[in-house]
Amino acid sequence: MTDDVIDLMLDKLDLAQKVRLLSGATTWRTADEPAVELRQMVMSDGPAGVRGEAWDERRTSALLPSASAIGALWDEELTARLGGLLASEAARKGVDIVLAPTLNLHRTPLGGRHFECFSEDPELTGRTGAALIRGIQAAGTAATAKHYVANDSESERMHVDVRVSERVLREVYLAPFEAAVDAGVWLVMAGYNSVNGATMTANPLLAEPLKSDWGFDGVVVSDWGALRSTTAPALAALDLAMPGPQGPWEAELVRAVKDGLVPVEAVDDKVRRLLRLAARLHALGPRRPRRAPASPSRDTRELLRRTVAAGSVLLSNRGVLPLDRAALSTVAVIGVHAATPRVQGGGSAGVFDSGTVTPLTGIRARLRGHARVVHVPGPSLDVPPAPLDPDRCSNPRSGQPGVLLRLLDAAGQELHAEHRLSGRQLEPPVVPGARTVEISALIRADTTGEWTFGVAGFGRMSLSIDDRTVLDGEFPRTTDDPAAVHVTPPLHTARATIGTHRPVRLVARRELAPDTGRAVIVAAAPPEREPAAALTEAVEAARNADAVIVVVGTTEYTETEGRDRADLRLGGHQDALVRAVAAANPRTVAVVNSGGPVELPWREEAGAVLLTWFPGQEAGSGLADMLFGLAEPGGRLPTTWAASLADAPVTRSQPAEGRLDYEEGLHIGYRAWARAEREPAYWFGHGEGYTTWEYGAVRVPPRVTQGSPFTVAVQLRNTGARAGREVVQVYLARPDSAVERPALWFAGYAAVHAEAGEAATAVVEVPARALRHWSEEDRTWRTETGPYRVMVGRSAGRIVWHGDLEVREPSVR
Repeated sequence: MTDDVIDLMLDKLDLAQKVRLLSGATTWRTADEPAVELRQMVMSDGPAGVRGEAWDERRTSALLPSASAIGALWDEELTARLGGLLASEAARKGVDIVLAPTLNLHRTPLGGRHFECFSEDPELTGRTGAALIRGIQAAGTAATAKHYVANDSESERMHVDVRVSERVLREVYLAPFEAAVDAGVWLVMAGYNSVNGATMTANPLLAEPLKSDWGFDGVVVSDWGALRSTTAPALAALDLAMPGPQGPWEAELVRAVKDGLVPVEAVDDKVRRLLRLAARLHALGPRRPRRAPASPSRDTRELLRRTVAAGSVLLSNRGVLPLDRAALSTVAVIGVHAATPRVQGGGSAGVFDSGTVTPLTGIRARLRGHARVVHVPGPSLDVPPAPLDPDRCSNPRSGQPGVLLRLLDAAGQELHAEHRLSGRQLEPPVVPGARTVEISALIRADTTGEWTFGVAGFGRMSLSIDDRTVLDGEFPRTTDDPAAVHVTPPLHTARATIGTHRPVRLVARRELAPDTGRAVIVAAAPPEREPAAALTEAVEAARNADAVIVVVGTTEYTETEGRDRADLRLGGHQDALVRAVAAANPRTVAVVNSGGPVELPWREEAGAVLLTWFPGQEAGSGLADMLFGLAEPGGRLPTTWAASLADAPVTRSQPAEGRLDYEEGLHIGYRAWARAEREPAYWFGHGEGYTTWEYGAVRVPPRVTQGSPFTVAVQLRNTGARAGREVVQVYLARPDSAVERPALWFAGYAAVHAEAGEAATAVVEVPARALRHWSEEDRTWRTETGPYRVMVGRSAGRIVWHGDLEVREPSVR
C-alpha cells in the first residue's frame, strides 16, 4: 500500500478517531476503526513461544529453547527456521504481532533476564536477531525488536536512568537494533528505563537514529505500562501505547492537541505508521484466512529437538562423550532437574508448553532394552514450593487430576466454577459480582511430615488444610512492575504437619481488589529429605553405575524477569552433588540447565560438562541425542563465563540513587576480559565437539578501501573419527588507533561441516561496519586508515592465526 493511499485513509478520520488508534483496545489488541475497514491487531509475548491472548494452561504452545540457546547456535539459517515456527504458532493462535526478539545485551553476568537475550556481543546479537526477524516476517507475522534501548538489567527497571556515551550507544547497544531495522522489522518496543535522563517512551533516541538516520518506517510501541504521561511521549516518536484501554493517550491526548501542546502532524505520523503496519498484516479490508496447524506437528517437535543439540555447548570432555549405548548396563541419572528441568525462564514471556520431554524421560527412551536407568534426585534445591500440578492433586468436586477454581461473591456464594490443570492461575475468569478467587484441591500426601504450602497474590489471602487455617492475612501490593503484579506475585508460605497418607483438602482464597491484578498461585511441597542422606544415596547410585548423568541448574528464584541475580552460584547443594558423584565415578557427565552464566567450581572434576541452557519442550530428546552420539553438541558460547563472580570485570547492575552508569564503555563481555588481561573459565565463542580440527592456510586481502567489506577464507581439515561442525571466528584489532578501541572485537563467523578426514573452507564475510567507529565530534561514522590486525580463532581467547590488513582511502580519479 502506498503512502498516498494511506493519506487518503487518514483524511477519513477525525482527531478523536486518530487518537483512539494510538492506544490499545485491550491488553493484547489494538483498536479497530470501521471508517477505514481496520480490524484489531492481536499481539502476543515471545520469544519462548507464542502464548496468545490469555494465560491458560489448557491452551498450550510450542516451547522453543531460550534466546541464549538460540544465540549459541551461530546458525542464521536455523534461527530463521525458528522464526518461521513462531510465525506458524502465531497463525495458529490468531496472533498478528509477536513481541520478539529481545536485542538487549549480556552486559553483566548478573542480568536476571539473560535467558531472553542472545549474547554479550552486538554483532552476534544483531545477526541472530535479524535472522529471527526474517523468519517471522517472511510468513506475514510482525516481529518486534525490544527493549529499545540499554534495558540490559532488571534492577529498578521501571525507573532506572542508564547513563552511557553516544559512541558507546551507537557502537554497542544500538547496533543490534540497527541490524533489526536493516532486516525490515515492523515494530520496535520502547523499554521502561530512561537513557541519559529521558524515559525511553519519550526519548530523543526514538527519532534519531531510529526513524531518521536508519529510516525505520514501522511502529514504535511502548512496553506494557511504560507510558506514564501524555505530552512528552506524543511529541517524541512513540506511536502506540500499550496496554489499553484507559491509558494516558486517550482523552488527554485529544485535549493536548486542541490546546496546541501537541501538533496534529505528530498524531498523523503515528496513525500513518499504524495503518502501514495494518496493511502489512492484511488488517485493512476483509479479513484474510491464515492457514495454520491446529496443534504443534511432528515437524515442529523435530525442529525443536534438533535445536536443543545445535545450541547446546560442550564445555569440556575428557573422553567420556558420546556414551556407547552397547557398553552400558546401568546408568545413574541424578538431580532434581533431571525429572523437573527448567525448560524456560520466568516472567512475562512464559508459555504453557504442549508436553515437555524431561532429561530422565529422554534417557530412558534411548536406553530402553539396552540398559537400566536409575534416578536419584539428590538433595533438594532449597526453594519455595512449586505450583500444584495434576501429578500431585485432584479436583475435589470431580476427582479429575488438577484443581477446582471458583469465583465467589461478597457473601461467599459460588458464581462460577471450572476445572483447571494447575495451581498457577494468572488470569482467572472475570464474572460480574465476583469478590474472591478460590482454588481447592485434594493433595495426595505420599509422604508424611511437615509440608510447605503457599499462596501468591496481593490483597487479602487465606489458606487452609482440611478446614484448618494455616495462613490468613492482608498482603498489600508493593511494586508497580507489571511482571510482579500479573505474572510472579510474591509467594507467602506456611507449614503444616501431614500425618496420614489419605488425601488432604487444600483451599486457597484471594480477594479481588482494584489495581492488584488477579493472579493467584497455590503451591505445595512435601518434607525435604535430610541433605546428607540424599547425597549419600546419590553417591551410591553413581558408584554402582557404568555412567552418570547429573543434571543441575538454576531456579525461577535466581533467573527471572523483574530482578537481577545476587551471585552466580547454582544454589542448594548442587555443587556438592556434582563433586561427590564425579569422585565416585569418573564417567560423570554434568549437564548444566541454566539460561545464563553460573559458577562451575567442579568443572575440572567432571568427565564432561554439557550446557543445555533452558532447552524448551524437547529438552530430554535433544539431550539423549547428544549423550549417545546421534547428534553433536553444536553450540558456541555467546557469552563469556567467569570461573567466579569475583573475576568478572563488569558486574554492576544495581543503580545508585536511580542511576546506572555504564562506566566500562565499549568494554563488555570478552572485550572487558581482554582489556583486564584476565582468564575466564570459558571465552565467548568457546565450544567443543565430537571431533578435532586442523586449521590450515588463511587468505586475507592485504588491503581494503574505506567503507568496503572483505572476506577471510580459512582452510580446515576434520582430523577426528566422526563428522562434525566447526565455527570459524574472525576478530579485529587496531593497536595504534587514534581513538579508544577494545583490545579485540568480533567481526564475523562461518560454520563448516565435514566428514572424518575431509577438508573444508570457511569463508567469513566481514562487513564494512566492523572497521568503523562513531565520532562524537563529527556525529557520524568514521573509518581510520592504516593497519588493522585480523585474527582467526576458535573463541575470543583461542586465536590460531593473525595477520595484517591495511585500510586505504578511496583512490581519486
